Amino acid sequence: MKIMVIGNGAREHALAWKLKESPQVDDLYAAPGNAGTAAIARNLDVPATDIEALSRAVRQHEIDLTVVGPEAPLASGIVDLFQSLHLPVFGPTRAATQIESSKVFSRELIQKYGIPCAQGMVFSSYPQARDYVKSQPIPLVIKADGLAAGKGVVVATSREQALEVLSEFMERKTLGAAGNRVIVEECLNGQEVSLLAFTDGRYVRSMVPACDYKRVFDSDRGPNTGGMGSYSPPGFFDQSDVEKIQRTILEPAVRAMAAEGMPYKGVLYVGLMVNSGGVKVLEFNARFGDPETQAIIPRLKTDLVDIILAVINGTLDKMAIEWSDEACVGVVMASGGYPGKYQTGFSITGLDDLDSDILVFHAGTAMKNGVITNGGRVLTVVASGKSLKEARNRVYANIPRINFQGCHYRRDIAAREIA
Repeated sequence: MKIMVIGNGAREHALAWKLKESPQVDDLYAAPGNAGTAAIARNLDVPATDIEALSRAVRQHEIDLTVVGPEAPLASGIVDLFQSLHLPVFGPTRAATQIESSKVFSRELIQKYGIPCAQGMVFSSYPQARDYVKSQPIPLVIKADGLAAGKGVVVATSREQALEVLSEFMERKTLGAAGNRVIVEECLNGQEVSLLAFTDGRYVRSMVPACDYKRVFDSDRGPNTGGMGSYSPPGFFDQSDVEKIQRTILEPAVRAMAAEGMPYKGVLYVGLMVNSGGVKVLEFNARFGDPETQAIIPRLKTDLVDIILAVINGTLDKMAIEWSDEACVGVVMASGGYPGKYQTGFSITGLDDLDSDILVFHAGTAMKNGVITNGGRVLTVVASGKSLKEARNRVYANIPRINFQGCHYRRDIAAREIA
C-alpha cells in the first residue's frame, strides 16, 4: 500500500512511524511533513489545509489510503471531498467533526443525550456573557466556540481575568470567528485524563488512557499551550475505568452522532475530569490528540493499518487490539517564547547522541544544512519503561543531550504519579 499522513506535527510523525512498521506499507508520504517524517517518508509540499491540492496529490501519486492528523482539514471537509472522489480516507466527515470544531455543538449534544459535563451557559452576546460572569463564583472556564489551535480555552482565576478574556474573544476578536460564541462553565477540580477510541460509527474500541500537560511551565503555571508533554498509563485510571467510560460516554456519544444523522468514524477523543464526584466530559476532539498520541502509539502492538481499514470498512467489532504493558513518557521541547512570539531557524544538535531506543517525534522542524527549528513545539522526546518512573528517568536523562537556542521544556511530566 501507499499511505499518506496529512499534517506536520509530532502526532503525524508518530503516526507515520507506526504505519511504517506495517508490512502492508510499501511507500509512505507526508503532507507537508517535517524533518522527522522526511527520514521515513516522502514529504509533499502541500499545506494540510489545502484539501483540493491534497486530493490532487493523492491521485497523482496513486495513494491507497490517507490518514488525516490535524483538525483543520477535517473541519474543512477533507473526508467528504475524498469520499466523493472514491479516495479511501481515515477521519470523520465535516458534519461529524463539529463535535470538536464547535464547542457549542458538542455541549448541546452531550446535554441532549445525558452525558455528564460541567454546568455552564452559551452566549453570543458580549453584554449578556459579561453580566453572567459578574454573577458567578470564580474560577470560571471560558471557551471559544470554534477551532483555536489549543488557545480557545482559558481558566480564569479572577473576575477581572474572566472579563478580559471575554472581551478578547467576543469584542476584539483575537481568535477571529472562533470567538463569536463562547461557553462560560464552572471550573471542575480533580485529575484530567484523555481517553481516545477508534470507532467505525457503530463499535468503539478504546485505546490506553493518557494524561497531558497544557500549561507551559512547571506546576501548571503560565498560559495554555497545545500540550507540553504526556504519559501513559495514569495510575489513578485503570482498565475498569476505561471500560466504564466506553460504556457511559464514548458509546453514547457515537450513538448520539448517528441519531443526529452524522455517523462518526475515525478517532474520538474525550478529555475527562476525574474526582470524588465521578467523571465529567471536558471536551471532545475529532482526531488523535497531540501530545497524547506520542505516548500512546508506542504502546500499540496491533498493526495500525489493520485498525484503520476496519474503521473505514465498518468491521471494528472483529478487531482485537493489543497494547503493551510498558509505560511511556513524552516531553515536548519548545521554542523560547512559545506559546507567545518566538524565533525559528536555529540549528538542533544532539539528535544522534541519544540512547538507541529513545524516540524523537518532530513537530516544528525543517531541513536546512541539518535540522533546524521551524515552529513553537519543536520535538517530543519519548521513552518507554517497565514503570512510569523508569520511563520518566530515561526521557529526562536524554533530553539534555538535545540543544537549540532558547529551548525550554517542562521538568515535571509524570512527576505527580511517582511522588
